[in-house]
Formats: sequence, C-alpha cells, structure tokens
Amino acid sequence: MTVRHDLDTASLLAGYRSGTFTPRDFVEVMLAHIGHWEPALGALWALDADYARAQADLSTQRWREGSPCGLLDGVPVTIKELIATKGLPVPTGTAASDMTPAEADAPITARLKDAGAIIYARTTVPDYGMLSSGLSSFHKLARNPWDLSTNPGGSSAGASAAAAAGYGPLHVGTDIGGSVRLPAAWCGLVGFKPTLGRIPIDPYYTGRCAGPMTRTVDDSARLMAVLSRPDARDATSIEYSDIDWQARLDSVAGLKIGLMLDAGCGMPLDPEIADAVRAAAGVFERAGATVVPVAPVLSREMLDGLDDFWRARFWGDMERLSPERQAKILPYIVEWAQVGAHISGVDAVRGFNQTFAMRRACATCFEAVDVVISPTTPNLSFPAEWASPVNDPERPFEHIAYTLPWNMGEQPAVSLNCGFSKSGTPIGVQFVTPRFADQQAMQLAYWYEEQRGPIVNWPGVPETVI
Repeated sequence: MTVRHDLDTASLLAGYRSGTFTPRDFVEVMLAHIGHWEPALGALWALDADYARAQADLSTQRWREGSPCGLLDGVPVTIKELIATKGLPVPTGTAASDMTPAEADAPITARLKDAGAIIYARTTVPDYGMLSSGLSSFHKLARNPWDLSTNPGGSSAGASAAAAAGYGPLHVGTDIGGSVRLPAAWCGLVGFKPTLGRIPIDPYYTGRCAGPMTRTVDDSARLMAVLSRPDARDATSIEYSDIDWQARLDSVAGLKIGLMLDAGCGMPLDPEIADAVRAAAGVFERAGATVVPVAPVLSREMLDGLDDFWRARFWGDMERLSPERQAKILPYIVEWAQVGAHISGVDAVRGFNQTFAMRRACATCFEAVDVVISPTTPNLSFPAEWASPVNDPERPFEHIAYTLPWNMGEQPAVSLNCGFSKSGTPIGVQFVTPRFADQQAMQLAYWYEEQRGPIVNWPGVPETVI
C-alpha cells in the first residue's frame, strides 16, 4: 500500500496494526506534504519535525511489539497555539507576548500524550484569539486552502487550514463564540463544540470550550474519546461519562427539529447558505423527522451587551501591559478594546448578565424541539487580510450570531459541510442538541454525513505553491 498524507485515523491505525506501514512512514509523507503547502498557508507554529520523527519511531516499535500505548498511538495531531505544552511558550497570537515557557501541559496536551498521539506542531491564531480570522501580529497570515485569497476564519485559523489541507487527520481548536465551528464551516470541516466542561481545559472561562476539527465525523469522535477524559484542573468540568462516541443512529424518524434561519441580529444570511441549510433539513424531513421553524435565541441587546463586557475585560488586561508591549498588538484589536476604557463597571456587569439571558433563551428553545438546525455562518468566505467578515472593529461580532448563544447556553453544537457555493466556497450547517446530549450531536453528525456522502474534492497543493 502506498501511504497517503490524507488517510483518516481509522486507516492509520489499521495500517499500523497490520504492519502495512508504520507511524514513521506516515510522518515522513505528512511532513513532505506540509513542506509543499505551508509556505503559502501559514497554518503552523513551532513545527518540530525531529520530535515528530522520534515519537513516530517509538510508536513504530510499540506497534511492532503489539503493545500500542493508547487510542491514538502514532497518529499525528496539531493543537491550537493557545493550548499549553510544557517548556514551550504560548504566544497567544500576539507580538506583545512575553514568550515565557509553559510550566505544564494543558489538560488537552496531557490527554493526547497519554493516548500516544504525536503533537508535532501548534496551529496559528489571531491576537489573543479575539478574531474570527487568520490575521495576527505574531504569526504569518493564515489562509484558506480552498482559495488562498480568502480567510480560513478563526480564531482556530491555523487548525482549520491545516485540516482542510490534509496535515494529518486530527486537529484541536477552542471555541468561546464560534472559534471551532466558524472556521470549520469556511474550510469544509467537521467542528464540534461540546457541552461546556465535557473537555477539561485550562485556563477555563465562561463559554470557553475545546473541540475537534477534522475532515470526518469519525475522526472527531475518536478525538472526543481522548479529549473528554477527566482532569481536575478545570473547575468548570462536568462529571466524566464513558460515552460511546462512535455510536450510530438507526433512524431520525420521530425527531422534532427546529430550523433556525433567522439569527435575530448580525449579518444578513447569504441566500446560497439559506438554500443549502434548508436542503440539509430536508434530508432529515424525508427520513421521518418533523421540521418546524423556530425563532432566534439571540437579540441585539444580548450581542451588544456581551461586546461591551468583552471590550471592558480585554481593556483591563491590556492596560496592565507596558506601552512598548501595547504597541505590538494588532491595531484592529487595540481600536476595538479602547472603547472598554469608557465602559462603566455597571455597564460591564449588565453586559455580562446577557450571558444568562442567552442561557435562558437557549434552554427555552429546547422545550419545543429536540434538535436545532441552523447555518453555522451567515456569510461565505472573506478576504484573507481582513480581521473579520465585516472588517470593522465597531461591529466585531456580526458574524457569530448563529454560534455564540450555544457557548453561553452550554449546548453541544457541531458544524458539518452541507455543500458549496457557486464559487466553490464551503458552506456549513450546524446541529445543536440539548445540554449534555453530546452523544446525540455526534450521532446526528454521523447520520447526516452518511446521507451526504464523503467530500472527494479536498484542495490539493496549487502548482504555484509547489
């Protein structure tokens, strides 16, 4: 068998187990592929090819001895640069970072190492992870493999670019308002944001989750089996459940599905996206589910209130930096955050309280339906050099209205590709299930992916890049 760079996790493990090829064989093919793509893509930071080869050799020996050390032994994986690795700085996407090495592995890093995964690189992010973009004052600009003139989205920008370009099967991002699902949609991927606390993280914060970003649902499911293992450092984590992440649905008949095409505020929905999401809902309806329209769960007051709080919070962090370090932050971020200097403590608290309004609205929505189907993004891809789809720091969050509420409501939500625009841009559909119903979300994703069929036109390295 010829080893391909784009094999999924199941194929890799089968090859290792049978001896058809080894982890070292695959790592060499993957690194060669990355070498062609990466100069144009800007997906990775701290790529360590020597470490990857050394870990692959150790894994190869374990497989030869018939004693793999975990569920992902020898499978390469990237982690978002915001996720700490002991001994490596965490730049958080900004030139203002002091580059102090992390003292310990974050929970995600530790669980992946326990499972035998080869963490060979970190993926690029915008400054402080505060943009849905690949624009950074520290990293090279990340681009979308489907069209290098467009943005992969963010803040898990490099993760989405790496996954779409075939830099191995497994990638991990983080999501506080859509930072896994938005770039997954713009890059044609599966992006899963679980119930808050399902994957232990550090540092933790209101609405902040980690999640897989992969080409297939099965790859995401296999990652969840590892990432969801317990870690006491996350005080927001929920009790561990031994979930069968690869369980499948026999039928969707009888489900009551709410179709949410109106986000309540933000950017208008692109007609091509609306048509693609309606078609995805129709797949469920033809299989026996009931599809009904549902009202939005987000309002202008909620979105603007949270914007006020985030500006005030970030300004409070930023003003403690020296003037020299402040001057290194991406100007867009500075312009956005400076408004926070004029937001009173009372208004900041009122803004934060909107997270509870979102929580209430999201919970109420599931009193009427079993599942919500919506667009993931309101817009198609946007220019690579932009900081956001509207590129305006006065309107920073107009594109997250379909994703943000489920972070604050804590419901699991998964984005999958549901088609392409006339220009070839991937389109994402989002499935949302009630809080703690993570297995159901993954099952729905499996079911829809099977109905949709595999994506067979993943972008190849352009001749101008090779």
